[in-house]
Amino acid sequence: MASDPILAARGLTDEEDRLLSADLPLAELQERCGGQIPGKLAIPELLDLVRQGREMGLRLAREFSAFDGESIVTGFVRINPLSGEDDGAVCELLVENWHRESGPSEEERETFARIDAIDRSTAELVANLDASQRVLTVEARAVDLEQLVETMRLNPGKPWPEYLDLIGIEHQQPMHWRLLDGARCKIGGSAREWQVRLLPVGGSGSDPVGFELLLVANHPLPTGLIEEVTANRSKPNRFVGEALTPALRQPIKRIIANAETIKAKLAGPLRKEYADYAGNISYSGELLSDLLDDLADLEVVEAPDFSTSRELVDLADAARRAGGIQGVKASGKDIAIALPSRDIEVPAIGEFRRVLQILLNLIGNAINYSPEASSIHVEAFEAADHIVGVSVSDNGPGLSEDQQRRVFAKFERLGRDGDGGSGLGLYISRRLALAMDGDLTVESTPGQGARFTLLLPKAD
Repeated sequence: MASDPILAARGLTDEEDRLLSADLPLAELQERCGGQIPGKLAIPELLDLVRQGREMGLRLAREFSAFDGESIVTGFVRINPLSGEDDGAVCELLVENWHRESGPSEEERETFARIDAIDRSTAELVANLDASQRVLTVEARAVDLEQLVETMRLNPGKPWPEYLDLIGIEHQQPMHWRLLDGARCKIGGSAREWQVRLLPVGGSGSDPVGFELLLVANHPLPTGLIEEVTANRSKPNRFVGEALTPALRQPIKRIIANAETIKAKLAGPLRKEYADYAGNISYSGELLSDLLDDLADLEVVEAPDFSTSRELVDLADAARRAGGIQGVKASGKDIAIALPSRDIEVPAIGEFRRVLQILLNLIGNAINYSPEASSIHVEAFEAADHIVGVSVSDNGPGLSEDQQRRVFAKFERLGRDGDGGSGLGLYISRRLALAMDGDLTVESTPGQGARFTLLLPKAD
């Protein structure tokens, strides 16, 4: 006769999905995920199940897996809505067979990183936040976000929730970032609903030094509205960036995210050949998404009216952020990225978002062409009087003199076949560098790697 499952923890939630009480293991998991007792249930996987059980009035029994910032907790949870007159919408959680593992597997980390990359590529607003979630810089590419961007730029330095209306979150701010990641919100001037993504930058998972704030729309902006707004502007209409890309981002994102879920078997067991097939779908979707981004950027940088803003940019800080974003990709090949130490500051004049875009491209290329178990070195430095720079050096195959002359040309792929690249990344990056009164250069010896350097005017 089978033995009864071991009850590890019991908890109670109310009609607002707040965890009112919990046994020690569940209480500790709640705290590690950024919550408190009493307080909003901070474990996303359990929160979804509680909401389903409460809204449908049904008992649910599911396996679950949750990441607390350091390790993976798995178990079997039963959600029991209590129907007594005095209970209202109270739900009982019974967690059985509680197990703790050291952390996400490499495959799971890669899946999470891809999903973050999907959201990053489909986000229509990107802001950089400090450790207290205050807005430092913001950029948006949707016409219905212009009001929000203007407000953020005219009143900088506030925690980002003060600029918009969070849906279903009425607790006092600031809240732990894990509770806000994935929240829905409304924005003045936009009829769409938005999802919030908070991606930690630097530091540990529980104590990051900053964040990327991404706003991802629940559906594309209607083409008619785009045309109506752009028709009233002096700048020319950009078909790819303002019409085609917004219309395709959401469908492509859903395809990739669903394929990643299937590939990682997060939705249940699956035969290997079907998981591999899902991986191919995801990879093809990512290539299409990257191509859309490249074509939209190409349209922007080649426009007659293109210019960049002039901001104070710390190249060392930008390098650390770019290295942190690409860290998971590098770990997949066991590549170490050496970044500038936190006591180094290299102030430059440029546009932070464009500097970060260039560095992400350079570090991503270095990872692609470096052998496994090698290293990449990113340095920020003073190059000459009134000139500062940041370089990315790899241990890849290097470039011949002829390849170095052609590497920044449009659609130049240097004979590469089958990697899906558009041949636009370095061309766009150099156009951005030139627009910021700087340059992008390369030094290389065949067989000894390559060193790409972004040069910008030094800030006084």
